[in-house]
Amino acid sequence: MLAASADHVKALVRAHAAGDEEGFYAVALQMAAKAARQGHNRLAAELRDLIDRAKAEQVPQVGPTPVIRPKGELAELVTAEYPQVRLRDMTLSKTVRAALQRILHEQRQRARLESYGFEPIHRVLLVGPPGTGKSMTGAALAGELGLPLFTVRLDGLISRFMGETAAKLRIIFEATKKTRAVYLFDEFDAIGAERTAANDVGEARRILNSFLLFLDETRPESPVIAATNHPQLLDRALFRRFDSVIAYDLPDRGQAKEVLRRRLQMMDTTEVDWSAAESHSAGLSHAELVRAAESAAKDAILRGEEAVSTAALIAALNERASARRE
Repeated sequence: MLAASADHVKALVRAHAAGDEEGFYAVALQMAAKAARQGHNRLAAELRDLIDRAKAEQVPQVGPTPVIRPKGELAELVTAEYPQVRLRDMTLSKTVRAALQRILHEQRQRARLESYGFEPIHRVLLVGPPGTGKSMTGAALAGELGLPLFTVRLDGLISRFMGETAAKLRIIFEATKKTRAVYLFDEFDAIGAERTAANDVGEARRILNSFLLFLDETRPESPVIAATNHPQLLDRALFRRFDSVIAYDLPDRGQAKEVLRRRLQMMDTTEVDWSAAESHSAGLSHAELVRAAESAAKDAILRGEEAVSTAALIAALNERASARRE
C-alpha cells in the first residue's frame, strides 16, 4: 500500500513539474478511486470534490497556443495542421453524429474513465464511399479536442518506402505515445487488404501484421483514426482491433439540401426551389454536392450577380452526376 501511495505522490510531482494539469488531476482521481476501494469513502468524496472545485476555478491561460510540429523522420511521414472545423460544420446522419459525440465525450472524460480502470474510445475505423466526410471527421475530432491533426497517406507511404514501411509505421506509432494528437491514417485499405488474398506478398503481410501490433499498443490520449473507401477489402482481423467502426453513406435528400445550403450561405438563395434541387442530388456524395454548389455560386458571381437560380444549381448538380457516370 505504501509503495502504491509513493508512486502516486511521485506521479503528482512529475505532473506538476511538467505543467501537466490533466495528468495531475488524473493521478488525483486514481488516488480517490483507490481510497474508495479501501473503504475510505469520505476521503474519496473529499478528493473528488476538491478536484471538481479546482477545475471549475481554473483561470484560462493567456498567451499563444503552442504549435506542435513533427520533427526528424516523422516530418517526412505525416502532414500536420490545427483544424478549425467542428462537428457542427458537418452534415451527418444522426447515427454517425451520435457515434462521434460519444468519442468526444469519452476523450474529454478520459481521466475519470481511467481512474476506474477504463479507457476511452481511441481506435476508430471510418468506412464508406469517397467524399462522405471521413477525412473531414478526423479534422473535426482534432478541432473539437484542441489537438493537432497528423495525417498519414498510407498509399504514398508504402510506395515511397517500399521495404521500409513497417519501420516507418513504428516511428509514427511511437510518436502517438510522445505527442498527443489525432492521427489519421487515410487510404487505409492500402495496408488493410486481406492477408489471405491470392495476390498477397510477404511484404504486405508484414506491413499489416506490424500495423495490428502497433495499434494494440496505442495509448488512449492520442486517438488513431483509420479511413477507407473500400471496407470489403479489409482483413476481418482489423475490425476487431478498433474500439468503434463508423459507417458513412451518401447523403439522403434532406442532408443534400443541408450541404447545398451550407455552401451557398453567402449567396442569395431566396429564389431557389430546394425541392427541385433535391430531386437532382441522388447518388452524389457530400464532396460532389459541395463542388456543384461552388460551381453555381461562381457562375453567378462572374456574371455580376449575387443570387443563385434553381436552373443554375440543377445544371451544376447534373454536371456532377454526369461526371460520376463517366
